Amino acid sequence: MSDKDSSWKFAEEFIVERPEIATARQHSVELGVDAISPATGAQLALVAAAARATNIIEIGTGVGVSGLWMLTGAPGATLTSIDYETDHQDSARTAFLAAGIPSNRIRLITGRALDVLPRMNEGSYDIVLVDADAQSVIEYVEHALRLARPGGIVLVPHALWHDRVADPAQRGETVTGFRSLLREIATSDAVISALSPVGDGLLQLTKR
Repeated sequence: MSDKDSSWKFAEEFIVERPEIATARQHSVELGVDAISPATGAQLALVAAAARATNIIEIGTGVGVSGLWMLTGAPGATLTSIDYETDHQDSARTAFLAAGIPSNRIRLITGRALDVLPRMNEGSYDIVLVDADAQSVIEYVEHALRLARPGGIVLVPHALWHDRVADPAQRGETVTGFRSLLREIATSDAVISALSPVGDGLLQLTKR
């Protein structure tokens, strides 16, 4: 194992998840949902806390792991979450209730994100998390930047897509999509951006 691999492993194992998040993670494994890593979750919590977020929206509910992490950092925030899998959202709702989050601070919307997002209010969110169908990531980020307020933050987990984005020999629609997104972001004057190798890669954007 290389020094960098050892450091990455250490950073992941450094994080101790709260019991309700660990339980949600176990459910994600059982349902075959690719949840964010513990270190990625800790990064989301830190960003949410630093932003003093009060209004968060996520594209891709999963079973609540990312939502629980963001609400750890912003315990007074309201979370809107979009997913087309009803069973996953039912599990997420159970996880939020187990964490003691009032139901009036959780809004779960079942449906295709590309159908739902155009109806959401522009410039209304402190944080927008994009963690859904990776093949549509560019479209999701375009919507996310519209929904984020000026100074708001867009977070994109899995931005290095299983270490394939950095490997020029790797091809495929998803890898190409992430590469195109990263190229566009790198030259954009509309955002301040950073790409972290935490977890499976975390792209962080602040809307100017």
